[in-house]
Amino acid sequence: MFGYRVPAPDEAMLISGGRRGLGGAPFRVVTGHGKFVLPILRKTRFLTLAMCEAEVAETCVTRQGIVLTVKAVIAFKVGNDTESIVNAGQRFLSDQDQMSVLTGRIFAGHLRSIIGSMTVEEIVTERQKLATEVLETSKTEMAKIGLIVDSLQIQSIDDGETGYIAAMSAPHTAAIQRQAQIAQAQATQASVEAQQEATRNQAEYARQTAVVQAQYSAEVDRAQAQAAQAGPLAQAHAQQEVLAAQTELAERAAQLRQQQLVAEIVKPAEADAERIRVLAVAEAERMKIQAAAAASYDRVALDRMLIDQLPQIVKEAASGLAGANVNVLNGADGLGEIAAGLVGQGLTILDSVRKNLGGDTEGQQGGRGAEIQRYLGTHRAAAEGDNGPIDVK
Repeated sequence: MFGYRVPAPDEAMLISGGRRGLGGAPFRVVTGHGKFVLPILRKTRFLTLAMCEAEVAETCVTRQGIVLTVKAVIAFKVGNDTESIVNAGQRFLSDQDQMSVLTGRIFAGHLRSIIGSMTVEEIVTERQKLATEVLETSKTEMAKIGLIVDSLQIQSIDDGETGYIAAMSAPHTAAIQRQAQIAQAQATQASVEAQQEATRNQAEYARQTAVVQAQYSAEVDRAQAQAAQAGPLAQAHAQQEVLAAQTELAERAAQLRQQQLVAEIVKPAEADAERIRVLAVAEAERMKIQAAAAASYDRVALDRMLIDQLPQIVKEAASGLAGANVNVLNGADGLGEIAAGLVGQGLTILDSVRKNLGGDTEGQQGGRGAEIQRYLGTHRAAAEGDNGPIDVK
């Protein structure tokens, strides 16, 4: 729209002409919105509210008299409030680049003042303290010209060729170098140990891989060998089973044949042998009975024969006394004793003959009579040969 002006977000629109601004300012301040401005009666100018930068490189002398070159960077801008915009507009609206120049000069003066009250050690070790003190001392002056400082950074501190800072930092440098060397040695040692560990791990992995490969190879070889032997082993097992079956069949056939032989030969032979044994026992028993009967008969016959021969024996014994010289001392008693002796002698001869002839068999029974006759003859001769006197008391 004709005559309607709108400032940018980082700008303040200053309208001059017509009525005055706030606090008697020669212009009105408009920020953040538009404003209708008469083209002829009003004049519009814009003041930047963006961040600005100023660099400072100032030679300063410390409290110890050491010359230092300090470089710093200041970040500043125009304040957002109307008063700051009015103050900055009145000073820098026609030449806004002067804000950086003036800010640098202001900070350079405060930097020299504060460094002059500090030692090199404090400046080097307490840079933030230095920056804070500079900001605090310059805040009032910066507010007067409508500027505010966002930050102050000390970039470098250089003592030139004096070597003070280098000498001051030598112990620290040596300590740091020593620590760096130690750290480097530890790092080297750790690196070597890591390499050795990695080498050991690689060797162990290679060993395990070789072992696994060998195991796999052995398993493959075993599987192949088993596969190669499967056919012959199966055939051998089959043959072994056939042989076992044949052996079992042969054993059963042998057992059956043995049973047949026992049934056909052994049992009949045993039965025949038992029959023969029974017949032999029966025959032996019969012959024993017959022998016993025959012996009994023979004894009876022998006793009868001896009894029949007893008078003859006594007669023969008495005839032996016919030529004997017999003296009878006690009369009739003496003669009785002689007769009794003759009878007793005959009985004794009878018992002796019976004992000698008791065990004769049938073949010997025929000669018993002749043997008895010889026995009697012997006793007769003995009686006849005794020519001595017989005393009978």
